[in-house]
Amino acid sequence: MKPVFETEGTCLFIRLPKELDHPASDQIRRESDRIMGKIYIRSICFDFEDTIFMDSSGIGVLLNRYKQMKAGHTSFYGACPQVMRVLKVAGILGLMHQYESKEEAIYSKEV
Repeated sequence: MKPVFETEGTCLFIRLPKELDHPASDQIRRESDRIMGKIYIRSICFDFEDTIFMDSSGIGVLLNRYKQMKAGHTSFYGACPQVMRVLKVAGILGLMHQYESKEEAIYSKEV
């Protein structure tokens, strides 16, 4: 499965693949840069519902997008216990807001 990108207002939703590894991270970086070059994006929300594996390149792309959204907001939802452990160890939980679902993210005031 490839990452899927969709926008809702000024939010970019990125549905992450089953394995968030180096090739997938490169594709996410390139495509999100392309989208943000064309459309004003104020926030990014990562969808981990399909993801069961994430390596250091996945952490890198999350941190890179977080830094890119300094004036905006970065969040996620749908992480399984294995991915949550990686996010916790990497310090992502302290940087990004966690939602229960895409609907909750859409209707929050931050996205």
